[in-house]
Amino acid sequence: MYRDEAIVLRVHKLGEADRIVTFLTRGHGRVRAVAKGVRRTTSRFGARLEPFSHVDIQFHVGRNLDTVTQVEALESHGPSLSSDYPRWTSGSAMLETAERMTPVEREPAQQQFLLLVGGLRALVANEHAPSLVLDAYLLRSLAVAGWSPSFDACAKCGEIGPHRAFSITGGGALCTECRLPGSASPGAETLTLLGALLSGDWAAADASDERNRREGSGLVAAFLTWHLERGLRSLPLVERS
Repeated sequence: MYRDEAIVLRVHKLGEADRIVTFLTRGHGRVRAVAKGVRRTTSRFGARLEPFSHVDIQFHVGRNLDTVTQVEALESHGPSLSSDYPRWTSGSAMLETAERMTPVEREPAQQQFLLLVGGLRALVANEHAPSLVLDAYLLRSLAVAGWSPSFDACAKCGEIGPHRAFSITGGGALCTECRLPGSASPGAETLTLLGALLSGDWAAADASDERNRREGSGLVAAFLTWHLERGLRSLPLVERS
């Protein structure tokens, strides 16, 4: 047996009454476990094992998959997010990102866990635009994974900007001398916005223009796709919201 704190990332059916649940835990990284009988109406904790749920959970170690033996709800974000399509789709993209950023099961990923907990709470608080919360989460998740883009200094030579070129493959902003073929030329305000989201300057982010937000979201999505080597299934839904 072992106990941990976890966020429910994904669920899918197993047999007639069971589910396989994917968790991101505080101490054990990404864990997949069988929740037996949770699809029955008499289940003691079926409602607590839905995506977006923040739970205190106990597992029994199994040969292939662990088994959920006890669940206590800490926070249930699903009901709040489900009433707002932009926040729901942004949250779904965050859950998918968390799963993709933890490719090795049971490898501790406490920073990714804490980042996801904070991101979901920010969505529920509804103090900032969902797209800004999502982009801030994606940028910080990339940074935790060691792929933080540069938005001020040149990613190649370190020359202090601002710079007008931005390269997905080059690591971010590039000076005139280091500019790579195919680099984008985003507005200076867009790079300022992305830098604010990465550093947590919400006053500057909230004051940003909608055009710069859309341009910044495109850069973040492209940067994330490059490093994950394929896009998120949930991200296009956010972009169409």
